[in-house]
Amino acid sequence: MSTRRTFPLAGLIVMTVASAAPAQPPTGPEFTTPLGPHVGLKDSDFAGARAFRSNDKIVMTHYFYWYDEPSKAHVLNGDGSDALTTHPASLEDFSYRSASWHESQLRDMMAAGIDVALPVYWGAPSERKPGAGMHWSFEGLPPMVKAAEAILREGKAPPAFGLFYDTSTLQFNSWGERVDLTTDRGRSWFYASIRDFFSMIPPRLWALVDGRPVVVLYASSFAKAHDQSCIDFVKQQFARDFGGKVPYVIREVSWKVRADNVCAWGGAVKPNFAGVAEIGPGYDHSAVPGRTPLVVDREGGAFYERAWVKALRRRPNIVILETWNEFHEGTTLAASREHGRQYIDLTRKYVDMYRKGVIPPPPAGPYAGARSISLALGPKNEKHGLGQVEAADGLTTAATLDGEPCRITRPGASGGQYVYIQVDDSFRTDRSTDATIAVEYRDGAPGSLGLQYDSHDPTATLDGAYKDCPEVVPFKGDGTWKTATFTVKDARFDGSQNGGADFRLVVNAPSLAVRKVTLTREAGR
Repeated sequence: MSTRRTFPLAGLIVMTVASAAPAQPPTGPEFTTPLGPHVGLKDSDFAGARAFRSNDKIVMTHYFYWYDEPSKAHVLNGDGSDALTTHPASLEDFSYRSASWHESQLRDMMAAGIDVALPVYWGAPSERKPGAGMHWSFEGLPPMVKAAEAILREGKAPPAFGLFYDTSTLQFNSWGERVDLTTDRGRSWFYASIRDFFSMIPPRLWALVDGRPVVVLYASSFAKAHDQSCIDFVKQQFARDFGGKVPYVIREVSWKVRADNVCAWGGAVKPNFAGVAEIGPGYDHSAVPGRTPLVVDREGGAFYERAWVKALRRRPNIVILETWNEFHEGTTLAASREHGRQYIDLTRKYVDMYRKGVIPPPPAGPYAGARSISLALGPKNEKHGLGQVEAADGLTTAATLDGEPCRITRPGASGGQYVYIQVDDSFRTDRSTDATIAVEYRDGAPGSLGLQYDSHDPTATLDGAYKDCPEVVPFKGDGTWKTATFTVKDARFDGSQNGGADFRLVVNAPSLAVRKVTLTREAGR
């Protein structure tokens, strides 16, 4: 009997074996013996592998291969209801066991211009025994390899394989363990999961960035604890087992470690640019039991196109598309019953632009060329090129104080207080912006006000999304309306903050009433 566990925005539905009192498993071959034959490698084993340089334009996508129509695994929910929000174009041969199904997906990725497939892998040491909750992770790899090799025999290049390590297995697995990656056992568990995947994939099919195989990590929160030692251990042990190769590790932003690059999951909900660009077509997990409803409308493809335009302006070296075929959450780019091949064709269109270095011009609109734009806040905000975005950590309440319409901050999900502001697309340019931002506020209590903006500075938080202005304005608490002015240099204003905002007011006080925000571009900028 299995138990279904779900995680918002995870892109994953974890099947675990229920057990009243899971036994502590002994250290054994699951940790010490690679599952597949491709270890002890030589340079000649990599002949024909897809080799990318870190400054190439590389397009990757998450490949969910857990579906099995004959058994209904990941096709129907436990109660017999439809488990898929969007659906494959056909259920015939829809199975991770089918080489022909894998081949059709790889060929469609080729048509879309995708370089690297990232199989979403749950192959923890606990799952190696046939019948374990995620054993499909292993069973699905040989037919996947067979499919890729069939394409190779035609003289064509299928997408190369990297690893998307679904780290939820660090908490949800058939042994019932919550893995601590700061311990010897935890580090061994972490590495064994990565090792087994690559041991089952012929190295000629690996995706190599600067000669290094690609490992993309999902969220860190499933680990009981983690530190830099788990990454260092993986790199050391991998080189030992795989001919001196050291993985190119792309960490999810939640990992507090040093890695080779960084990404942020959730690009299907909001384009994320945390080093790697992560974008997707929209989101709808309506078919997933136990989830709080969340729908991000595809807008007939417009949402995905806007995400690509943002990526083209950012010019990242790696774009990860979220996802190829996560039908549960409706993030699919693959051919589907609902959308046909629309998203394959759209992906091809923008991948070609990406590789050519096309940078789309700013959209036309009422604020193109404007020097100043503003927002008056109140029960009904008056937008003149600026708009307010309510986010989980940016909540406000409409009010009138001293006869002045305004909005008052209140603590958000993180306990902080922010006011998120979005710049109209037509005001943006493809160059950096220097500007001043004036904030009219009521000085109601001691504290301070700061401002963070979306910048071109890669050293600022999340690849520049939250750069601090130099000014921090102190409050006296004298109950008067005042104006704070902030200096913005090298602004990007590309909607990288929460809710797609371009800058946010940072409130360090019990609350703050704000009645107007004005952004003025420096002359000639």
